[in-house]
Amino acid sequence: MVAKRIIPCLDVHEGETVKGVNFVNLRVMGDPVEMGRMYSQQGADELVYLDISATNQGRGTFLSLVRKVADTLNIPFTVGGGISTADDASRLLDSGADKISLNSAALKDPTLIEKVAARYGSQFVVVAIDAKLLENSWRVMSNGGRNSAHRELFEWANEAESRGAGEILFTSMDNDGTKKGFAVDTLAKLCNQLSIPVIASGGAGKMEHFSELFLNSGADAALAASVFHEGTLPISSLKKHLSSCGVPVRIV
Repeated sequence: MVAKRIIPCLDVHEGETVKGVNFVNLRVMGDPVEMGRMYSQQGADELVYLDISATNQGRGTFLSLVRKVADTLNIPFTVGGGISTADDASRLLDSGADKISLNSAALKDPTLIEKVAARYGSQFVVVAIDAKLLENSWRVMSNGGRNSAHRELFEWANEAESRGAGEILFTSMDNDGTKKGFAVDTLAKLCNQLSIPVIASGGAGKMEHFSELFLNSGADAALAASVFHEGTLPISSLKKHLSSCGVPVRIV
């Protein structure tokens, strides 16, 4: 049985890991390379680095960071944020990233998924989907969850797969930040419809949320940030809990 993956997510601004609310009132959490090293030692299976810098200078800093991460860590990592063209993706993948994450740009131009997949392969392409439940329908949001993309979650996820996405990263905006658990029922439906791996995001607060997710949804991986950054949920302890519940995980 394939091991389930635990994936810390690090927001990066001008070369430093930060934490804030809607990218406002950012607090520096630490060096992203050293934090990545720590998570790798704890047993993280992969990492996600999101570039939230708003300047061209920040983009250059992020490329430099990607090269440092690639030289330092021995676990796969995905990078996202501000990727709007196939050339943007190429620069990050050529700098050492294992995968790239597309979100708003893919909604604006779905052929971007095809272009990156054709150049590098589907296994390099993660399509991130942020959605919220509105009038009994999961509506996809863009631009950091600020704007409606006028797409429905399941329809867009299936299209992304058909265009060459190798994985779907689904964040429930209704669950995100609540620490009350993942959107398990919706994830189960999503996993049932897709043939590619699904990464769950939004709602992690305690170990039981992860075991509930993996035992009841079919999700291949779980992504979280604050519970790891704040040290309230060590990855090594989480994996011991998951293993005791019968969830297959990689133990270091």
